[in-house]
Amino acid sequence: MDRAHFEHSLQADMADTSPSLDASDDFEVPSSSTRYCPTALLGTFTLLMAGHGRCVNSSMMLGDREYAMWQLARAQTLPDDELHAIALRLFAYFDEPRSRVNVFA
Repeated sequence: MDRAHFEHSLQADMADTSPSLDASDDFEVPSSSTRYCPTALLGTFTLLMAGHGRCVNSSMMLGDREYAMWQLARAQTLPDDELHAIALRLFAYFDEPRSRVNVFA
């Protein structure tokens, strides 16, 4: 295959993919906004909990709301003001009525 044929074939392939990209413009944003838990904040939480001898599984925090709420409640029982503040900020990500809390304030 010569270079000109290859370039023509490549351009044809690229032209074939553009309609699929146009289809992404039809995507509708869900009415409720999805928020991601900041991993740095979660990491700080798990390290502070470890400092108190409490093991926290970050993956379970993200995948199991009940586990996350339990760990955040446990944090409030420990004598650590920094941990309390971080747990309160994280609580906003796991609380069901997500729209009422502004965690970036």
